[in-house]
Amino acid sequence: YLRALENAGMCLMLASALHGIAVGNLLPASVRTVCVDMSESVPVKLANRGTMHAVGLVTDVGSFLGLLEAELATA
Repeated sequence: YLRALENAGMCLMLASALHGIAVGNLLPASVRTVCVDMSESVPVKLANRGTMHAVGLVTDVGSFLGLLEAELATA
């Protein structure tokens, strides 16, 4: 993970809770993170890790990806 995250400027976390939290803990606080999860606890845990760049969305990942695709297609 460390090599893959080395030059990350933003991280979109859509994986399992354990993977999202693990990656969030490996990232420097300066990296903007967006965590999408059905459970409120995962985005809250990531936001509480000391960064001012964390955004948590409590929603279904499938719905989020469909909306994201539609927005990117019109951009």
